[in-house]
Amino acid sequence: ELPRNNVGLVVALADKLETLVGMFGIGNVPTGDKDPFALRRHALGVIRMLIEKNVALGLPELLALAIPVFGDKITDASGALIDFIYDRLAGSLREQGFSAQEVDAVMALRPARLGQIGQFLSAVRAFAALPESPALAAANKRIGNILKKAGEVDAHVNTALLQEDAEKNLYAVMQKLLPESEAQFKAGDYTASLQTLAALRAPVDAFFDDVMVNAEEMDLRLNRQGLLKSLHVAMNRVADLSRLAA
Repeated sequence: ELPRNNVGLVVALADKLETLVGMFGIGNVPTGDKDPFALRRHALGVIRMLIEKNVALGLPELLALAIPVFGDKITDASGALIDFIYDRLAGSLREQGFSAQEVDAVMALRPARLGQIGQFLSAVRAFAALPESPALAAANKRIGNILKKAGEVDAHVNTALLQEDAEKNLYAVMQKLLPESEAQFKAGDYTASLQTLAALRAPVDAFFDDVMVNAEEMDLRLNRQGLLKSLHVAMNRVADLSRLAA
């Protein structure tokens, strides 16, 4: 049973986080079936409180508040602890009936505020049901691979360097849809934010059919990569949509 008021919530959260931070900080980490200090249960308790009480603080932020309590008595194992908590959360979400793809897509971005995860999952599920979803998920995966190979890419587009009709059209559609999607995201309407992007399917397909991204001319190549970078950022605010690709 969760604490009924804010004072109880703060005390319970502090207690469980202190235990987790302290134990991880001295190397007492659960291995296999062995969990003598019930740290998995503590982690699930933290998860439930952060989600069900919709705490407006991020997990890394909370851990950063807990670590100084111990001074130099422990090492900072917050990275491993965050991984541990996210791992417990992913397992819990799958047990609740969310698909592995849905969970992977949302958890890939490691959302700091756990209270938003339910909304993210609902938005991803609604997006995955759209007829445009498979093509856009595949395109997102392709874009991610292109950008990974390209290295550091600036999300900037020089309209004077847009030559092909397909890239001009994609840019024009992006100029219309991306601000709308971003505004919906900022307003907390994550489902609408993703569904707005569904209209990108046809121009994205045409872009990949008609445009050579890795053009020989450096300026054209960088400009096309910049276009894709802008698109990639917009498509992956709620979740990593490439995780929905077959």
